[in-house]
Amino acid sequence: METNFTLAQLRDPRMKEADAILRKCVHCGFCIATCPTYLMLGDERDSPRGRIYLIKTMLEGKATPKQVRPHLDRCLSCYSCMTTCPSGVDYRHLSDYARQIIETSSRRAPADEAIRKLLRAILPYPKRFRMALGGVFLALPFRRLLIRSRFKTIGAMLNLAPRGRVKSGVYTQAATVKTEKPRRGRVLLLRGCVQRVLKPNINDSTVRFLNHIGYDVVLSENEGCCGSLTLHMGKEAEAKAMAKANIDIWQDARESGPIDAIVINASGCGSTVKDYAHLFADDPAYAEKARYVSSLAKDVSEFAASRKIDAPVGWSDIRVAYQSSCSMQHGQRVIEEPRQLLRNAGFTVVEIPEGHICCGSAGTYNMLQPDLAKQLRERKLQAIASVKPDVVASGNVGCISQLSGPFPIVHTVELLDWAYGGPCPAPLKHLEDRIRPLPREGESAETEGALA
Repeated sequence: METNFTLAQLRDPRMKEADAILRKCVHCGFCIATCPTYLMLGDERDSPRGRIYLIKTMLEGKATPKQVRPHLDRCLSCYSCMTTCPSGVDYRHLSDYARQIIETSSRRAPADEAIRKLLRAILPYPKRFRMALGGVFLALPFRRLLIRSRFKTIGAMLNLAPRGRVKSGVYTQAATVKTEKPRRGRVLLLRGCVQRVLKPNINDSTVRFLNHIGYDVVLSENEGCCGSLTLHMGKEAEAKAMAKANIDIWQDARESGPIDAIVINASGCGSTVKDYAHLFADDPAYAEKARYVSSLAKDVSEFAASRKIDAPVGWSDIRVAYQSSCSMQHGQRVIEEPRQLLRNAGFTVVEIPEGHICCGSAGTYNMLQPDLAKQLRERKLQAIASVKPDVVASGNVGCISQLSGPFPIVHTVELLDWAYGGPCPAPLKHLEDRIRPLPREGESAETEGALA
């Protein structure tokens, strides 16, 4: 794509990078076929190719940020277009840059800005988020009324809130949880923010599973949000402040001994932490530290798949529909590892049709764009229903929250933890008797039959 930036503009490293990205786009249109919003809306401006052109015109001064904003707001940042693109266009960093410009150079409607500020002030902070959920029951009776009103965003937020009491996990405090198996190393676990409150059982399962495969697990003091939520809202300065805090904490952890990995069990967070090297590429104080952190960041499935794991405690006929989150398959390009781990653990993995299409979660998207998110949810649920699974597994808390309801849905690591001796996940108690224990060393076939 031809660009027309001035020499003065190109002296800015970010603008120079944007120019290089834009010039890679040949306007072929392959991305259109895999873009969820284009499939729903049929509007070229709501496709990757259209958004790229809109961003170009904005950067060249031929369109205003206000004109471009609605179309970028409707973008899920699923990055399916990047997987499809034959030219290797870096849509991710181009759209992040465009969002930052839009947020710093134009004003939103007061109600829209207020909702966004509310989300940024609550979701990345576990204590605040837990307190907010404590008062949700007061607003639940008005949920349907809000969804049909101009306050549908608030209604969508209530739809996603848990109905019962928010529980605490086992591993909630900063600590080093030591393995009782032959020790193979030491890892840091990003505990996250939203997931830590909504689904603390995911971190509990992760700690047990990592202990099982021989790793001490460090839960760092004062660790916070990775910055993903605010970054995708165009608030780069806020996101970098959060990222810096975590980088410093993880750097300090090196003083206590070698670190084999920074393990992450929320794929949206993992995609962002792996990108810290790019985020701080032009920061002399943090560039090297960010590269170190990015190099150590691994999804829990990615890390486990590279290690030798013993046999599971049992085998089953349980059919698992694996929902690969966009941030996992398109952002991190971690595709086969979770599936193979589940197979090795004794489960039957079935593929979901249109697996490359987003479920509509996408961070805060299902709250800020509830109508489009609902359409994508229904499309995904229909695809899941077509393969008749016993359970759905995903590596991202956003997908788990978005798709909860018709099918039992758990995190991949919860199934792995169960298969290797941990407790049965609460939503799967009805499947507990479908795991047939495998004989341990020294047991006979007769013993195996008795166990079955």
